[in-house]
Amino acid sequence: MKRIVFILLAAPLFLSACASSELKMSLGNMRLINSSAESQQVMDFANKICKDDFYIGASFISKAGKDYRFKCVKAEENELLIPIPGLKPSNSK
Repeated sequence: MKRIVFILLAAPLFLSACASSELKMSLGNMRLINSSAESQQVMDFANKICKDDFYIGASFISKAGKDYRFKCVKAEENELLIPIPGLKPSNSK
């Protein structure tokens, strides 16, 4: 009985660990990310990718299936960072 309870409680943890995000294409300041993760995890991944390339963050453009398109924004472009619809913009720098 204890094993069944453990498996039922642990199953969501294993399923969430299976989600993946990968950078499929990078062209100029545009990024194409393929992901099976939740929207917030994809947004965090996109921001990390853009910040690693010396941009201030990622601005959401579109989603088609598991493919997300983002534009990396520079500080001098004076452009708002647009999150994935339904998510709150992050204030982290």
